[in-house]
Parts: sequence; structure tokens; C-alpha cells
Amino acid sequence: MKNITLKTSILLLSLTICFSCKKPFSTPAPTRSDSFLPMQVGNLWYMNSQNYTEIKDSVMISGKLYYKFVSLIGGDAFATSYLRIDESGKLISSDPKYPDLKVIRGDFSAKVGDQFFTIGSGTDTDQQVTVTEKTDSKISFSFDYIYHVNLKGNPYVNSYIKGQGYPGDWTRLKINGVVLR
Repeated sequence: MKNITLKTSILLLSLTICFSCKKPFSTPAPTRSDSFLPMQVGNLWYMNSQNYTEIKDSVMISGKLYYKFVSLIGGDAFATSYLRIDESGKLISSDPKYPDLKVIRGDFSAKVGDQFFTIGSGTDTDQQVTVTEKTDSKISFSFDYIYHVNLKGNPYVNSYIKGQGYPGDWTRLKINGVVLR
């Protein structure tokens, strides 16, 4: 009886060990992103020590995941943006201090000529956005403060490159774990 109990215990122990062992987790090799603005902590757009943008962290704002973009401009001006791309392809900006404020900074699913407003309030801080260019590799948005007395009619353009995000002659470029430059 002792022999059967011992054999049964060894068999059960062996089966437990066998079924509880899992293959080691393997991370697939990073690939180039197909997003117009790839978002992953560690992404870096670096011109020089005075001008760069890096995704430093991710945060939850109103239950949604945003990425914290930190930029140094001209060596003395820091800017922090919290961005996400929603399910419909809209680039949304918000802030943990003002979680109810959502600003549409782009719509990657839009077509050339499509228009939308950044906040839709009709106030002087609202901007009318027009898609001015869209190819398989680039999209451009023109922003105009149409409700602002002094800024109306002076649009500026933001563009995004598929797989890279911000256009520019970056000396270092790291996207989704891949060093591209």
C-alpha cells in the first residue's frame, strides 16, 4: 500500500510540475509602427540637446490611457502634452489637472478637405482644423483660430509621418523600441 501511495504521489507531483511549467514569455521583436503618431514610452524625436521630444510615461485620465510627451524647445522652454489616439483614429489631448477638457489635435481617419473643431466651443480658443494632405505615408492638418479677432486667417500646419510621427531631420529617432537613427 505504501508503494502505491508513493508512486501515486510522485505521479501527481510530476503532473503538477509538468502542467504548471509554462514556456518562457517571449516578446516579439519590435516592428515599425503603422501609426501616424506611434505612442510608446521611450519613443524619442531628438534634434540636439536643446530640441527634442520624448514619451516619458503613460497615465490614466478619466479612465483612458494617455502618453506623456515631454519636449524641450530652444534649450529653455519645456512643454508637456498628454496624448492618445481613440478608437476612431482621433488624436486627443487632455491633462490630468483638467480631465474634462478634451482637445482634438488630429483625425487620422479623415480625408483631404474634412474639417473639425479642436474643442467645439465656438470661443476664441477653438480652432477649425482642415485636412490639407493625406497620402499613405503623410497627413497634414491646418489649424485656424476662426473665432479669434487677431489670429483668424493665420493658419499653421501640423504634419505626421506614418511610422515616425513628427517630421524632421532628427539626429536620433527611436520608435517603439527600434532605433531608426
